[in-house]
Amino acid sequence: MEKKFAVGVDVGGSHISAVLLDIHRGTLLPETLSTRNVNKHGSADEIFNDWMMAIKQPLTSLDTRQLAGIGFAMPGPFDYANGISLLDAQVDKYESLYKINVGSRLKEMLQIDPSTPFRFINDATAFAIGEAWIGKSAGYDRSIALTLGTGFGSAFIENGVPLIERDDIPKWGNFWHIPYKQGKADDYFSTRWFTGRYAELTGKSFKGVKEIADLAREEKMAKSLFDEFGSGLGMFLAPWIKKYEAGCLVIGGNLTGAMDLFGPPFFASLHDQKIQLEVAVSELMETAALAGSARLLEPGFWQKIEPLILKM
Repeated sequence: MEKKFAVGVDVGGSHISAVLLDIHRGTLLPETLSTRNVNKHGSADEIFNDWMMAIKQPLTSLDTRQLAGIGFAMPGPFDYANGISLLDAQVDKYESLYKINVGSRLKEMLQIDPSTPFRFINDATAFAIGEAWIGKSAGYDRSIALTLGTGFGSAFIENGVPLIERDDIPKWGNFWHIPYKQGKADDYFSTRWFTGRYAELTGKSFKGVKEIADLAREEKMAKSLFDEFGSGLGMFLAPWIKKYEAGCLVIGGNLTGAMDLFGPPFFASLHDQKIQLEVAVSELMETAALAGSARLLEPGFWQKIEPLILKM
């Protein structure tokens, strides 16, 4: 029986999603989508049980003889080649899984044949792969993908495959670690910059950006944060867009909900630096990461990406 289906899994900070994909056609089976809330500070048993339940649901729709394997979009730090979690208390999520082999534990719990491939990749990279496969950047030879949220996720894609080592891209093929102002890019192009900056200016604290965005449509102080964010993001990205000669920039993540606020100064910044490329907000969002993780089970694609996983 042909193994043409894979389960794509996206592990978020507070939930997990899983869905079946036909990896030959590049199509999702939306009726198999399963999402489950997870306590990111729970015990290993608690977390693995929630993950197992979410993954188990799409498998009930499938003759397991057709299963090519399961792909995981995982936040880092993570040993993607061996399936071992390196998340710890400093990352503020899933610290109870530190040094545990995620693949081995889940195979036991799901009672899946040990030879069934379980493959892992960074969640932002999975998003970029999915967008280049079936999303907004499909059809472009070179694209850059951003996930703007709790962190500054990013990836460079050429002909559908992520890049991690080349002269025209940053180290590791992502932006988060690049020095910027008094810290690194991840400190400024993420949710915590908004909440921290607003608290610094007003003395008021918010847990997320949505509350600040709601205020920004009426309050000048809040609006100024989105102007600062958008123009800063444009100035930061422009040299890399030029160097890489990207044809498309696709943006996902929770902060896209405020694109109407930071988008205009962002586009103005790119225009001022004579940057011309397609900029698109993802329509797939999390679905892109699900598709990208499942594509790891497509034999031809895996042959191209397996050597890269060892370096991620």
